[in-house]
Amino acid sequence: MSIGRCYRSTRPGEQPTAILALALFLLFLALGFGLRGWLQWRRTGDAGFRFGAFAGSGAERAGGALFVLALGLGLAAPLLELFGVLSAFEALRAPVSGTLLWLAGIAGLLHAQLAMGSSWRVGVDPSERTTLRTTGPFRWVRNPIFSWVIVTAAALALLVPNVASLAGLAVLIVSVEIQVRLVEEPYLLRTHGEAYARWAGATGRFVPRIGRLSSPSPPRP
Repeated sequence: MSIGRCYRSTRPGEQPTAILALALFLLFLALGFGLRGWLQWRRTGDAGFRFGAFAGSGAERAGGALFVLALGLGLAAPLLELFGVLSAFEALRAPVSGTLLWLAGIAGLLHAQLAMGSSWRVGVDPSERTTLRTTGPFRWVRNPIFSWVIVTAAALALLVPNVASLAGLAVLIVSVEIQVRLVEEPYLLRTHGEAYARWAGATGRFVPRIGRLSSPSPPRP
């Protein structure tokens, strides 16, 4: 008996869950990147995408490559389960909780993106100086967009808890840590100096009060 036939005959409820996970992942891409980029372009004439990661520092290249890998694994997870290539860890599957968590994650993501206004970017251009946003969700967390992206990935892992989705979640977390700690925080310290240092010392990195920088000193130009 093939893996695919065994999968479909023994767990017929998995196929609709995999379809739901695939639809939510594609909707995440459409809303989080497509719609937000379009709104940015309508407002400023610039979609906000900065694709210099693979020409930047080693940390920036690593973070960018891992983020792309995480997206690929997130797309592969429901497809591989849908076609019977991967089986799920059934003890981890939680369709209702996963769907509700995804809805919370995408709502938080869109709210944080809109709160950035014209400063919203995907990637970093070292020559650019954008406004430092410290209000709204940024009052408590310095990187709420990344926080909510991780929440949506965790939600999809609850829908299709297989090797690909769990690996994608782990890779995503590593890529975000590299991007924030080694790329964005040094850039913001150079760009905004003491203003960023004070804010970073009072707010958490991804969750409130955790990851505050202890008296960070902005590097000299």
